[in-house]
Amino acid sequence: MFQQLERAESKRREIGPRISQKVKTEFGQFMTPSSVARFMASLFPPSTGGICRLLDAGAGVGALSCAFLDRWVTGGFDFEFVDIFAYEIDETLRHYLTQHLSGYKGVRPHVFGGDFIELADQPLLNGQCNYTHAILNPPYKKINSDSSHRRALRNLGIETVNLYSAFVALAVAQAAPGAQIVAIIPRSFCNGPYYRPFRDFVFSRAALRHMHLFESRSEAFKDDEVLQENIIIRLECGAKQDSVTISTSTDDGFTDVVTHEHPFDQIVHQDDPERFIHVPTSPGKCMVELSTAICSSLEELGIQVSTGPVVDFRLRNHLRDNSERNTVPLLYPGHFTGGGTEWPKLGSKKPNAICRNSETEKWLYPSGVYCVVRRFSSKEEKRRIVATVVDPASFSNAPVLGFENHLNVFHEKKHGMPKALAIGLAAFLNMEAVDESFRRFNGHTQVNATDLRTMKYPSRETLIKLGGLAETNEAVGQGSTNQGTCDLFERFLM
Repeated sequence: MFQQLERAESKRREIGPRISQKVKTEFGQFMTPSSVARFMASLFPPSTGGICRLLDAGAGVGALSCAFLDRWVTGGFDFEFVDIFAYEIDETLRHYLTQHLSGYKGVRPHVFGGDFIELADQPLLNGQCNYTHAILNPPYKKINSDSSHRRALRNLGIETVNLYSAFVALAVAQAAPGAQIVAIIPRSFCNGPYYRPFRDFVFSRAALRHMHLFESRSEAFKDDEVLQENIIIRLECGAKQDSVTISTSTDDGFTDVVTHEHPFDQIVHQDDPERFIHVPTSPGKCMVELSTAICSSLEELGIQVSTGPVVDFRLRNHLRDNSERNTVPLLYPGHFTGGGTEWPKLGSKKPNAICRNSETEKWLYPSGVYCVVRRFSSKEEKRRIVATVVDPASFSNAPVLGFENHLNVFHEKKHGMPKALAIGLAAFLNMEAVDESFRRFNGHTQVNATDLRTMKYPSRETLIKLGGLAETNEAVGQGSTNQGTCDLFERFLM
């Protein structure tokens, strides 16, 4: 009875390496290690007796259900008996899932083959679902806008873009009042416009009770080489929202778990219409949250931020390796290194110029001073936000500039801005405290324009003063800042 989780773990280790990357991608499923399964089962609060109806959708070989049942068997819950509703689309995994769940006394396993989203449709519409608990490691795969999944979800009032968020939303929709849901999912749902409907759906129906963050991005599913940053959440359906427990561990060994309590308004800021979810990893507020000088929106500053409009593969015929007659500079992230600008970049695999003609003109910005932030960083990089000032003097006073799609561009109505303002903005964005604040709601390596719009900034006047301070203290023609200058800025903003 007590060996079922170990058997599931052994089968995971045996089967996992034999599953091709193509199949993993097709199903979007990565099986849960036993250490993660035990920790997830430990997050459920003690039960108050009665019948447990446990949902395990995308159950794999049953590690999560087995971890939950092991806790029940050893006295962690006082249910009279347990009904398990386990869904697994893979026939091979489903065979072992049935074996493992059948090894428990007092358990009534219901194992379903087929697609969970499609199978959940009819019971939900008929009001037949009332799960008391759910433990989930849902698949990670994008949902196409015209797919049967998207249509089925919309029929249930669920709008989302990935299978993992769809599974969690369905679990919330099917749950009984007071039901507890524990899920390990990618952290990408915490921010960005595409997951806004999902966040709204969950927060309107459940309270967020616990979030656990792994300090190492790849440790939770290291056997499968999963690089998404994963987070474990616990939701309580139909409950009033209050404080949230945040815990962290270095890896999936859970030997160094650190736990703090935070008011919900530190997790989801009351004045944030996007309802981004922040994950503080220390008990106090960071400098950006504490400073009364950092309270302005970009709209209040008269500044906009946009994704670079030049999508190179769509304009391939107009790109040139080097500057020629009737071309203008085309700027990629690779042109901005070490806080400076290198253009043209000789020997680069990327073009340095784009033809200026009737087909490209609408994608080009007038020459001026801009602030740019790379949209992508590698997982090994220390900083998520890297800002640089674009000075037209670096481009032989070209009349217009091209910004490639992997850059975010700060501008004033698609024109440049005063140089001191651009330098101050770059100096602010390059502060360590700003990067720390940004990482609290951004769990992946992408920096979207929406993320930058959601942030708070110093006033326009303060940014201009920061720009002057930066120019006085170091050579920041391209907006670089050393740590000493950043410390000076922080004291200025406090």
